[in-house]
Amino acid sequence: MRTVVIDTNVLLSQPDVVNTFHEADIVIPEMVLSEIDKLKTARVDPELRYKGRQISRILFELSEVGSLHDGVEVAGGSTLRIAGLGSDSEMPAGLSGRNTDDRILAVAIHLQKETGGAVTLVTNDLNMLLKAQRFGLDVERVETDDGFMRRFIVRPFERYRAALGILAVAVAVFAAAIYLTLFSPFATGRQATGLAAVPSEFVEQLSVEQQQELNYLYRLQADPKDVEARSALATVYDSLSQQNVAYLPFAIKHWEAVLAQTPQDADARTDLATDYFRSGRIDLAIKEVKQVLAANPEHVNANFNLAVFLMSSTPKDYQGAANQLQLVIKLTTGDANASATLDRAKTLLEQVKKDAKTAGVTLRLEGAAL
Repeated sequence: MRTVVIDTNVLLSQPDVVNTFHEADIVIPEMVLSEIDKLKTARVDPELRYKGRQISRILFELSEVGSLHDGVEVAGGSTLRIAGLGSDSEMPAGLSGRNTDDRILAVAIHLQKETGGAVTLVTNDLNMLLKAQRFGLDVERVETDDGFMRRFIVRPFERYRAALGILAVAVAVFAAAIYLTLFSPFATGRQATGLAAVPSEFVEQLSVEQQQELNYLYRLQADPKDVEARSALATVYDSLSQQNVAYLPFAIKHWEAVLAQTPQDADARTDLATDYFRSGRIDLAIKEVKQVLAANPEHVNANFNLAVFLMSSTPKDYQGAANQLQLVIKLTTGDANASATLDRAKTLLEQVKKDAKTAGVTLRLEGAAL
């Protein structure tokens, strides 16, 4: 069983990375946990804080079934444990005990001496990679969740984002012009409401997405049952959440409200499933997308996204993901409008095959074992 040491940046890019190794002794250095703990109060990107909480939750759940210092079984026949530097441990020459990266490297070097075998440091940091190689450690990089799984997600409303942006701004400007013409706030007994009540100087400082948000919020304030405005607002929050994950709960809230009014809206449910996935609630994401497929088994985006969700579940469902991708390939072959989805499905299927092989899982595709 090989020994794998996980660096902080890898955990923060893919919190469930501990479930991706096959028959390995996985070690998280204590100082990595200290770095992650600091994120709870640090003024950093909200997504980093969110992922830090994910890591803490995963480790807490594992601690309930065994000792993390002695080792706990995880997916792929591997064990996970926490290790630190003993008080009497000497820092390897050339490394500083005051540098967190150097202390992580020191843990890997001491493990190599203890086990007498090769130790692999998993890091996406170039400087640490070069240092590790200097000390004779094997090094691996991990394809991050954002770099792989989330990149493959297909969003039903994605094609409408640009159009919604143009439409939202046009509607806002038009509404303001009509309001000022017919209901001037300077007229006797008149008082500005809605978007027209917002100073134009302030509106001009907002991004396109923020102007859309403001416009749709005013529409919903006037009519809470305006499902088109609510769908558009959820889409705007989705777009904003790409830069700031703090917007994600708002997108989820409005997709849920859309479905409360129109439960048969398959595209809205698929987008809700995607946002559940992005928020780490993979079980809910799978449940929602399966509901879409129960009503429409040939919904291409739902089938595709289910494959992505299954590859992110714990443990990974390689066969289930492969089955969904084969179906997507059948549904999109020969459809000129779906050529991009077809290419993505083929690419992802090859990745699933590769990952399954690494994990020692035999796939059955088109009647043949691979």
